[in-house]
Amino acid sequence: MHIAVAGNIGAGKTTLSELLARQFNWTPHYENVDQNPYLNDFYNDMQRWSFNLQIYFLNTRFQQILEIHKSGETVIQDRSIYEDAEIFAPNLHSMGLMSTRDFKNYKTLFDLMVSLIQPPDLMIYLRASIPTLVNQIQKRGREYENSIRLDYLKQLNDLYEKWIGSYDLGKLLIVSVDDIDFTTNPEDLSRIIDKINAQIHGLF
Repeated sequence: MHIAVAGNIGAGKTTLSELLARQFNWTPHYENVDQNPYLNDFYNDMQRWSFNLQIYFLNTRFQQILEIHKSGETVIQDRSIYEDAEIFAPNLHSMGLMSTRDFKNYKTLFDLMVSLIQPPDLMIYLRASIPTLVNQIQKRGREYENSIRLDYLKQLNDLYEKWIGSYDLGKLLIVSVDDIDFTTNPEDLSRIIDKINAQIHGLF
């Protein structure tokens, strides 16, 4: 089985993936930001590096999905392949940070890749307001994230809501993270686990 955790920068995808992997004995696949060769350059000069970064993400996530299906294990994936094409690349294009030529090239490649793969069995979307995202980004203290602008986060949030509002590729669980803390509150985590069990085992 393939479970994907989706959400904006700072929504808590990695933390939740980690906790659920431990709880259900799933194999976690994380987004490896530390070894990403483009991320620092991208945040310093988005226009120059946007296409390179998006192609890198698309390639690594496609490889991940192939590995997931080959493994025969139940895998929880930190961020899905769809977010790159539905949220991040369109946002860069609309901001004038990715040319129309590059965006079309990217989108054609994405469409080809998703025609060759199965969507996740369950998509978990972490919904968070801008103050929550900013608070969590500041808490983890990644240097390259210091330059992320509020308007950039808001545009991403708007695109996330639009995408998730029409998501129909499989089962979907929406978790609102503004009023819960699954990191330190076991009851909050337990409620999420109950909802996942209900989705997976078709109790509702």
